[in-house]
Amino acid sequence: MEAYLDNSATTRCSERAKNVMMQVLTEDYGNPSSLHNKGKEAEDYIREAREKIARTLKIDEKELVFTSGGTESNNMALIGGAIANKRQGMHIITTAIEHASVNAPLAYLEELGYTVTYLSVDKDGLISLDELRDAVREDTVLVSVMMVNNEIGAVEPIEEAVKIVKEKNPNTLFHVDAIQAYGKFRIYPKKWGVDLMSVSGHKIHAPKGTGFLFIRDKVKVKPLIYGGGQQKGMRSGTENVPGVAALGEASAEIYEDFETKIDRMYALKERFIEGVTQIEGVTVNGRTGRDSAPQIVSVSIKDVRSEVMLHSLEEYGIYVSAGSACSSNKPAPSRTLQGIGLAKNQLESTIRISFCVNTTEEEVDYAVEKMREIIPFRRKFTRK
Repeated sequence: MEAYLDNSATTRCSERAKNVMMQVLTEDYGNPSSLHNKGKEAEDYIREAREKIARTLKIDEKELVFTSGGTESNNMALIGGAIANKRQGMHIITTAIEHASVNAPLAYLEELGYTVTYLSVDKDGLISLDELRDAVREDTVLVSVMMVNNEIGAVEPIEEAVKIVKEKNPNTLFHVDAIQAYGKFRIYPKKWGVDLMSVSGHKIHAPKGTGFLFIRDKVKVKPLIYGGGQQKGMRSGTENVPGVAALGEASAEIYEDFETKIDRMYALKERFIEGVTQIEGVTVNGRTGRDSAPQIVSVSIKDVRSEVMLHSLEEYGIYVSAGSACSSNKPAPSRTLQGIGLAKNQLESTIRISFCVNTTEEEVDYAVEKMREIIPFRRKFTRK
């Protein structure tokens, strides 16, 4: 049996997304900038994708820029937003537990002279709204807070945070990394007052290399890519029409029968946690109920290193993560796990399990069963 429980790293492309992608790749393969009918067909796919995505967020179609994924969306929002609005100030606020695709652009902006305030989080990975309020200044150009943490599934109070920031400084832009949140929550960026929001396709059963950035109407963002002026000059280069079409289809699909899907994921999460916490020395990090993300569980296993656990499970066809997939090949300790106050031995013995709409009870039960066998066995060789 195989149990793929690393869906926060990537999901399998859905049949519907795959089928529309193949149609565009092999039949309707025109360049959307071309003036003939083949070009018009390609342009129609992009327009339809905009309509589908805009409906899920209750935004205007013109407020979407298609990108290559979450990393590019975050870079465009942060670098493009900060530079375009530099006159507002050069102070940025973010959290101590952001993804590398937020931390790295902010480090670049610091090299350009911007200052960054990092908000602390509590043991559940949640920011303090009071600390956020105190951090906002007259020269704060941008605030960036992820909606769902990619390692422990903490859900930040975005709507309240936006309100606090805008009340203190209406000119400050608010960016949300919604890469682990889109498709798991109903998100209304315009209603909430969000200015910029990043989404990645391969987290919602669209192909890798797809994503979008929501840019609220009249918000200024400096483009990062220049050339032929596609997407109203916001991202030049021939559009990835097959990917965009598939992303539109996956976005529409993920929000169909939405409540049923999310209820089922929460039930799977509860089932897994109930089983795994019966194993001696196993603890779950962060919140575990409906006030957490439905798809992510962070588990610390006493006296068993993350990599050892990951590869031991892999031998049985069970796939999990030793942290964020984008940084799991690097030796640096997790900023998120450090931020919530885990001890050093826990930092080195934490794995992430993540579900999707296709995960089954059988996969969950199989993973718990094998963990029950593996953990005591591996512990024998690490105890001193």
